[in-house]
Amino acid sequence: MTPDEVRVRIEAGIPGAKATVEDMTGTGDHFAAVVVAESFRGKTLMQMHRMVYAALGDLMNGPIHALKLETRDA
Repeated sequence: MTPDEVRVRIEAGIPGAKATVEDMTGTGDHFAAVVVAESFRGKTLMQMHRMVYAALGDLMNGPIHALKLETRDA
């Protein structure tokens, strides 16, 4: 899994989202992501993170072992 694949999946799953993703270990399974989206406005941190996890879907139970998230509204 590449950072770009993770970014594309997040941006496709959250309307208007802009994400930056980096591979933290070089192994393709530990990532750090910063996600900014207007659709996060008024949401709690937990709700924003759930939206990202929903966008990633089955990747969270497979190729992604760890995901460090920073989320904020646009």
